[in-house]
Amino acid sequence: MRGHIPSCSPRTGAISVILKWPLRQFLLIWLTLLLCLPHAAWAGGTILVYGDSLSAAYGLGQDAGWPSLLQARLKQEGFDYTVTNVSISGETTSGGAARIGEALKTYKPKVIIVALGANDGLRGLSPEQMRTNLAKIVSASRRSKAKVLLVGMRMPPNYGQSYTRAFARVYADLARKYKTALVPFLLEGMAEQRELFQADNMHPTAAAQPIVLENVWKALLPLLK
Repeated sequence: MRGHIPSCSPRTGAISVILKWPLRQFLLIWLTLLLCLPHAAWAGGTILVYGDSLSAAYGLGQDAGWPSLLQARLKQEGFDYTVTNVSISGETTSGGAARIGEALKTYKPKVIIVALGANDGLRGLSPEQMRTNLAKIVSASRRSKAKVLLVGMRMPPNYGQSYTRAFARVYADLARKYKTALVPFLLEGMAEQRELFQADNMHPTAAAQPIVLENVWKALLPLLK
């Protein structure tokens, strides 16, 4: 029929219009095609990974690190995001707080994955100072309109029960206060598997990176929709 506009399936909503004006007809066809696209095709922008050596593929090729695996996973799932990894080996929350403004200005992320604190813990730095630093990072990210995924770490028992509890509590408290997504522990499911760590007993091997990615992915996915 002359002027008939094809419609999407009922699941995505129907548009069926009969028009005589060619320009309006063209515009409605274009709109119909857009509405028929999968939801993921509307997404896009930068996902900024803002961490330390655990996110910087320490001891591995960059392609083996979980941020690179994340880029491949996004493509596989149909999400049009670009992963930019600015993680620095040895970085503390203090260093992260100092450079967050410039990072946000430079990369303008839609989502930022904040994965800092491990080096604070290993150096026995104050959990309260770590809380202050992470709060600065999260606050700045929210002001820039980026969605925040806060990634937690845990310290081994030899740091003492008081310290390890206070350290872990920082992440949960901040996620609750700022209403951010949270990964409670980046290395969840790995701590007791020695073969998943490099010779230093701290950094995951290439074989462990998919596990790390899965821990992140579960909390990240809702932010992409």
